Amino acid sequence: MSGLANSRLKEERRNFRKSRPFGFVAKPATLPDGSQDLMRWECVVPGKEGTLFEGGVFAMTMVFDSDYPQSPPKCSFDLIDGKPLCHPNVYPSGKICLSIINPQGSDGGTWTPSTQIKVILLAIQTLLDEKEVNPLSPAQTDAYQLFTKDRVAWRKRVREQVARVTPGGATGSASGGSGGPGGPIVLE
Repeated sequence: MSGLANSRLKEERRNFRKSRPFGFVAKPATLPDGSQDLMRWECVVPGKEGTLFEGGVFAMTMVFDSDYPQSPPKCSFDLIDGKPLCHPNVYPSGKICLSIINPQGSDGGTWTPSTQIKVILLAIQTLLDEKEVNPLSPAQTDAYQLFTKDRVAWRKRVREQVARVTPGGATGSASGGSGGPGGPIVLE
């Protein structure tokens, strides 16, 4: 690990502990010997109130390269019962498709070295209920197809997954609209 990555990640950890948004977790993974792995963080993103994902507590991992913060962390949701989160912006591997964690010039990436871990986690929470999905390049074709062809079944699958990651049972609702032909698909 480079000195810059090490010092930046320690600073990120201090800052996150001081101003942690409610329900979020971001901390270095614990190694078998009890030490911390600053290059791999275990995180939790709560579903937003008033959305289909409300009540869910979504575990994810951030993996940092040695050239962090010049390169973004690799962010992925943990699988839920062996399956990816049912979302058009989440790849089957769990990898999250989000512009702020893609390098500039790649896939519309807008990563900048000043982007904080807290900002990434808040953006991921917002992404869960993102109202527009690019119909030309969904990250998870199955979720995209289910959403566009059978929204009732899509909602049911999402709520089933949310129930599996909700302490004490699932709650919540969702609302929204739909995209017209050739326009953006709107998640409900």
